[in-house]
Amino acid sequence: MNKPPLSVTVIGWLFVAAGTVGLVYHLKDFKIAHPFGSDVVWVCLVRLLAIIGGVFVLRGHNWARWFLLLWMAYHIILSAYHSLSQVITHALLLAVIAYFLLRRQASAYFRSARIEAATIAKTEG
Repeated sequence: MNKPPLSVTVIGWLFVAAGTVGLVYHLKDFKIAHPFGSDVVWVCLVRLLAIIGGVFVLRGHNWARWFLLLWMAYHIILSAYHSLSQVITHALLLAVIAYFLLRRQASAYFRSARIEAATIAKTEG
């Protein structure tokens, strides 16, 4: 498989790391007796989605880069309930991530991974 550009690798691992740290941090609040008694289940699900998106970006799945951009856009909406500085921070992060995930080198990587997967499926089937 084609090697991902450094920017894609860094972004993928950042999402895996951020999701893992957030998941571990929030799991301490999870209560088995009342799993839906707070928002911790939903928070953990969002963290798990970050990990999944990061892993699949590293594996070259095109849908995953769009998923991570949506994940960041969702965080802009969430941060609107907190403070303007969080909105600005998440918006800047989204802009940087979008720049690197939508660049020509990244697009070529995701395209080649899709073509390679299709070729492998065709030869095996």
